[in-house]
Amino acid sequence: MGLLDRIFGDRPAKMQPVHVNDKNFDVEVMRSDVPVVVDIWGENCPPCAKMEPIIMALAGQYEGRVKVCEMNARQNPKSMLRFKIMSTPTVLYFRPNGHLVERVSGFRPRHYHAEVIDNDLLRLGQETLK
Repeated sequence: MGLLDRIFGDRPAKMQPVHVNDKNFDVEVMRSDVPVVVDIWGENCPPCAKMEPIIMALAGQYEGRVKVCEMNARQNPKSMLRFKIMSTPTVLYFRPNGHLVERVSGFRPRHYHAEVIDNDLLRLGQETLK
């Protein structure tokens, strides 16, 4: 046990986003019973690399309430055409059962994504239950 472990204690493992592709997209995203966030990234994309820790943090923060997914743009051309993805990173926000609510292209900080999730996915979901 190192000095930092003694000071800060065991740190929880970060949640990994669900890997989606052209084959499992409909099952994982469009038929999901919970809201879904999909991070579409590209190789050799510096803004995408900056998004990775943000997506992992969101996966942990919203575990059990929102499914956070990631998809490689180059390996999934059908999904890129389907959602007209022109650049990476692009983040798609879906309500349960595949209703696309929002899409954002380019890097945005964590608080931006948390605000969209809280206001457009979770709050709307609660209003429809009333």
